[in-house]
Amino acid sequence: MEKFTRPRPEFPKRAVVTAGMPYGNKELHFAHVGLVLRADTFAQFLRDRIGKDNVVFVSGTDCYGSPALEYFRALSSKGEIHDKSVKDFVMRNHQSHADTFKSFGVNFNLFGGSALGRASELHNQLSAEFINKLDQNGMVSTHQSWQFFDEENNCLLNGRQVLGKCPIEGCTSEKGYADECDLGHQYLPQDLIDPVSTLSGKKPKLVKIENLYFDLEKCGDILNQWINSIEKNSDTPSFMVKELREFFKKPEIYIKKEYFDSFDKIKDTLPHFVELERKPTTPSMTIVFETLSEREHACEILAENGIRYRTGKTLTPFRLSGDISWGVPCPTLHGVENQTFYVWPESLWAPISFTKTYLESIGKDENEWKKYWCSQDSRVFQFMGEDNLYFYGPAQQAMWLYTQGKNPTYPAKDGCLQTTTLVPIKFLLYMNTIASSSGQIKPPLAKKLLDYYTPDQFRMHFLAMNLGNNSASFNPKPFNPNAKEDEIDPVVVEGNLLTNVYNRILRTVFYSTQNEFNGIIPISNIDNEVLEDCKKSILNYERFMYERKFHQAFNTVDVFVRNINKFWVKNFSNGMSKEDLEHLTANTFQYIFVANILLHPMTKGSEKVASYIGFDTQKCFDWEYIFGTFYDVMDKSRNMKLIFIKEKEDFFKRHQSQLDEMARKNAQN
Repeated sequence: MEKFTRPRPEFPKRAVVTAGMPYGNKELHFAHVGLVLRADTFAQFLRDRIGKDNVVFVSGTDCYGSPALEYFRALSSKGEIHDKSVKDFVMRNHQSHADTFKSFGVNFNLFGGSALGRASELHNQLSAEFINKLDQNGMVSTHQSWQFFDEENNCLLNGRQVLGKCPIEGCTSEKGYADECDLGHQYLPQDLIDPVSTLSGKKPKLVKIENLYFDLEKCGDILNQWINSIEKNSDTPSFMVKELREFFKKPEIYIKKEYFDSFDKIKDTLPHFVELERKPTTPSMTIVFETLSEREHACEILAENGIRYRTGKTLTPFRLSGDISWGVPCPTLHGVENQTFYVWPESLWAPISFTKTYLESIGKDENEWKKYWCSQDSRVFQFMGEDNLYFYGPAQQAMWLYTQGKNPTYPAKDGCLQTTTLVPIKFLLYMNTIASSSGQIKPPLAKKLLDYYTPDQFRMHFLAMNLGNNSASFNPKPFNPNAKEDEIDPVVVEGNLLTNVYNRILRTVFYSTQNEFNGIIPISNIDNEVLEDCKKSILNYERFMYERKFHQAFNTVDVFVRNINKFWVKNFSNGMSKEDLEHLTANTFQYIFVANILLHPMTKGSEKVASYIGFDTQKCFDWEYIFGTFYDVMDKSRNMKLIFIKEKEDFFKRHQSQLDEMARKNAQN
């Protein structure tokens, strides 16, 4: 038997798991739930692995910002909603979010709202503390930045009231807002291509407005230390490091070939730059500047001379404040007053507010949150879409580090905010196309999927996707107009492990125990070969879960469960002695015991299996017992007796719509 020699991963004593916060302007679509299910799976795994009291899983509705305000205004003007205020509108959507996640079996410790209830009070308090600390450490400054102004309506425009084309070279986004596109690229407002006001439909004017900024462009050295460190970790996705490093390039401008002649006429008026090699066959050229201010000045000169350009990714000052009315109040600093926080920075520390809210709700001390966010014994795992890497990466990690003082160190000392572990997923497509609830191809609402699939089927399908490395497409057959009647629905394939394979072995061993042993699980020695086989799968699974490689963890469980059936079929025979059947039954229950632990983070149905077998609910998913025998976790009061199951009873059921379809086809045949 092959021995497992690779060292086991080291887990923290405590952990926080966060999931990307959905905006409060609309209901959830499938991708929101797909992301959160991965976070939920990991949180449940950690509860089993390091103890449920040591894990806090939080998320919440991102209440503030222009998306919520603009949707509220637009829908109210059309008479499509009757909420009295934007807060009422957001609260209704928040409740929808919470209900939807619950219907998919997501088990948050707290799903809060940044503008709602006690979480809002703590969030406002934390926001003020955060910016004041960054300011004390010399990292907050004022900048006069360009903001769009609609002359026809005589008003400043917020980020979502301006639409244009993203200026970042190579970006495929169809929607560029004032300073950020819908794929997460950040840029300066004056670089947005072909801006149009959504209020008047006309090109808005640019005016200078003073806001507060975090001096992110000064943080390159310490952020490089962070990136170099995480690059060495086995659980860091390689694509993430590559994308993060793009933000550390010097400020660049890209100019197309058609403007080369015009550029040559005015290039001597630009700040000092380095021109990368220009060839006759090159479609564009790149000019590189030492500082962001030099690039900004160059952009102004190019624009004045009618030369179109695009800019490259680089570290830019990170905006902290704005003038949108629906936001967290921002303290007066450097003479800037009566402003609110820009939604992105306050949403980054919102999970800390939610952690504080949860711990307070269970009677913990007000500083208990620091054991989770500020201790080297803890880790914070943050699940997000790939398009948000800029915010959770350079912006957040730099702000966290600079709460230490004016001369922060990496890694942060114990007692200071620790940098977090980022868990990005690649783009999740719909019918092989980028889908957006505000675009032409609209994804289905998450709750609508429950008309066709069980939560377990949905969970297994998404966990089997290799989203940690590759984009994948969600192609539900009931929503696919091109699907053929006789083709298999791809969403149910992985769930068949539960509804077909696992159900089959569970029924087989239950029926056998009921018929041959009066429902009493026999006591027999567990073979060393069985224990070693279980151990090998356990350790492989543990490694994959530690690295958040859910598709490989799923594959490990898939093979393991299928092998239980093969084990029974290979060793069972009619007329075998009672002693041999007792031995086979015990070994099979050992396999089921381990399979049930491995499945527990993925499916809530494993808890029903544990209950029917008679496992102690406090022990059966605790990894303290995972390398022992199933006898160690039996509920002694049950005296080894199973709960009786009827013929063809399923522990994991198909959706009723699928059963109806199967019945219809059987009737036709």
